[in-house]
Amino acid sequence: MKVILLENVKGSGKKSDVVNVSDGYAKNYLLPRKLAIEATKAALNELNIKQNASEYKKNKLIEESKNLAEKLEAKKIIIYVKAGENGKLFGAVTAKEISDEIKKQLNLDVDRKKIVLNEQIKSLGSWVINIKLCHEVVAKLNLEILDRG
Repeated sequence: MKVILLENVKGSGKKSDVVNVSDGYAKNYLLPRKLAIEATKAALNELNIKQNASEYKKNKLIEESKNLAEKLEAKKIIIYVKAGENGKLFGAVTAKEISDEIKKQLNLDVDRKKIVLNEQIKSLGSWVINIKLCHEVVAKLNLEILDRG
């Protein structure tokens, strides 16, 4: 019997997979527990429509992320902080501060969770920061840390 899985089922497949299983397994286990539905023409058509919509949303997100990445890479963000002698900062520049400065200087919204800091920024100078906008798009932001004083 062909069924469409509604959940991940160990040994059978992942959610939205169309799988062939024995009649007894489908009727006694998968269908009563609402882990699957029978793969009728209507159900397969509905699954196809959902997959197309999901693919469209994914492509749109990637396109928007690429546009945002171009805008971020074209500009330089300058952050003024308090620094001691020999360029050491009092504290460190955080992802939240970087996100706030992007909003203030470029008028672009970037979630602080998407900013990847491989090391803490604790000194003055120029930095290149990775921003993971979506699964496939990573922008490189030029960041300049300058002394406020």
